[in-house]
Amino acid sequence: MSEQNTQSPARRGPGRPGGPGGHMMGPVQKAKDFKGTLKRLAVYLKPEKKSFITVFFLAIVSTIFSIVGPKIMGKATTKLADGVLAKYAYFMRLYTAMQENMPPAVINNLKKQPIPGFDFEYVGKILLLLVVLYIISALCSYVMGYIMSSVSQDTVYRMRNDVKGKLDRLPLKYFDQRTYGEILSRVTNDMDNIATTLQQSLTQLITSLVTVIGILVMMLSISPLMTLIALVSLPLSMLITVQITKRSQKYFAEQQKCVGEINGHVEEMYAGHKIVKAFGQEKDSIEKFREINDRLYKVGWKAQFMSGVIFPALNFVSNIGYVFICVVGGLLVAQKKIEIGDIQAFIQYTRQFTNPIIQVANIANVLQSTVASAERVFEVLDEEEQIPDKEDAQVIEFPRGRVRFEHVKFGYKEGEPLMEDLSIDVKEGSTIAIVGPTGAGKTTLVNLIMRFYEVQDGRITVDGVDIRDMKRGDLRTMFGMVLQDTWLFNGTIRDNIAYGREGASEEEIISASQAANADHFIRALPDGYDTILNEEASNISQGQKQLLTIARAILADPAILILDEATSNIDTRTEILIKRAMTNLMRGRTSFVIAHRLSTIRDADLILVMNQGAIIEQGSHADLLAADGFYAELYNSQFADASA
Repeated sequence: MSEQNTQSPARRGPGRPGGPGGHMMGPVQKAKDFKGTLKRLAVYLKPEKKSFITVFFLAIVSTIFSIVGPKIMGKATTKLADGVLAKYAYFMRLYTAMQENMPPAVINNLKKQPIPGFDFEYVGKILLLLVVLYIISALCSYVMGYIMSSVSQDTVYRMRNDVKGKLDRLPLKYFDQRTYGEILSRVTNDMDNIATTLQQSLTQLITSLVTVIGILVMMLSISPLMTLIALVSLPLSMLITVQITKRSQKYFAEQQKCVGEINGHVEEMYAGHKIVKAFGQEKDSIEKFREINDRLYKVGWKAQFMSGVIFPALNFVSNIGYVFICVVGGLLVAQKKIEIGDIQAFIQYTRQFTNPIIQVANIANVLQSTVASAERVFEVLDEEEQIPDKEDAQVIEFPRGRVRFEHVKFGYKEGEPLMEDLSIDVKEGSTIAIVGPTGAGKTTLVNLIMRFYEVQDGRITVDGVDIRDMKRGDLRTMFGMVLQDTWLFNGTIRDNIAYGREGASEEEIISASQAANADHFIRALPDGYDTILNEEASNISQGQKQLLTIARAILADPAILILDEATSNIDTRTEILIKRAMTNLMRGRTSFVIAHRLSTIRDADLILVMNQGAIIEQGSHADLLAADGFYAELYNSQFADASA
């Protein structure tokens, strides 16, 4: 709306900081109602219940097969160690016999004995078993990934459809009160966040939990004493992590703030590059960039340093634990309480034990962020919808264009009425000009006619039918709009003009373009009507965009026209030509013309002068000038400004 202040989309910096530990220690967005949102998310996951059970079973199988690997490998290590010891014992006996000058018969007898070797057949069976186990584990992981890809995409597909359907049913005020960036973020970024978590993090969470439990059981089966030593280092590692995280959190938060500032500054400077150059503000721009960049460097260095410290610290604690485990394990082997392969297996388990714990901590943060994203999506789904169309809605087969406002009351906010008691009777085929200062309610009047907003009291009728008794689609087909802010989509010029009426022929499109004085410049383009407009239609001028929107309205051939400063972006000569075309278009049609340049509406049948939501004057141009009131003051001030 032209008369409401809209905020520019909030600028967003990059995602989580990188570097070691970045995911764990970066600022995490938290949900306001974690449990409630999680329950609602579970409703969307309910159709995938069987898939989740399958994934859980596969995760257990995959993890178990992976966990028993070190234990089995320890058997091979023990067998190899037995071979080494047997060979060592044989040569020691032979060496002792020779040193002690035993009889040659004894020495020859020892030499005739077979030299102990390695049981490669046993070791080969162990290796083959390990290969089979790891292949089964990998296959289970592959199937899990495949299933979870389907689960995540199916779930988000349903959510995205629900959000799209909801957005179609939301009133215009919802979009007026929010930035486009915020709405897009909920539909795209938040949805992607949910999909990524469902596909990756949930599987990882199940696997990590099973791994922790499984490794703990395997460690206890080897040696409860060694397990106790390994677990002693765990609280120390957690304490170090918590302390470093506590200190680094503020640096990551400040880093994100600085990144947002520098992104915003660069975006502003490049968007307003010509203005910066024109006013010679390059030096100030560079100084501001350098100041933000210096702050970002300092706080970023601290954040990355703190994130880099955590893993060396954890490795130090782990290595100390390994020393104690090796010493105690060696003593237990000497006492024949465990085998030498058990030490190797236990050290592998110890190294694997901390990783899933860290992963679970990371996933806890990711889940917080994901539930926060889901909460933002559910906020959209919980918004109050527009009043549904009546099932027995009336249809005006041949609209004539008579519009009446009967004691209409309306306000954008509760308790702050903009229109108190507005009554207008617009006869069919007449041209009504609406003038007034910014915020007077001119565009609001049009939005109420189109039923973009619902009146709070009174009623609006078209040809005697209350617009609330009609379907919105049927109502809006009676209107053609040309707004001050042009809207063209990415496509050919032909398609943009044909948007005004489905099934329009080539001749009708060209005829509408000629009537809008757009045919000449279109044919001058290299590809003519097949010229592709880019996303912002920046490959044609602002005035040419307006000509295309006028051609689109002419092609629509509506019963009622709404022109909101339709010629504001067009040069004076083109405006004269377009006014002639618009005069032909408006002949026999009811037309609402919103104008700031009062010279353009002198020929209107009726001029409504609005201020603060009320019509304070009405009449023809000559009558209003003769009355020497608010309209006369506005009109004379424009020409006074022009002559000054």
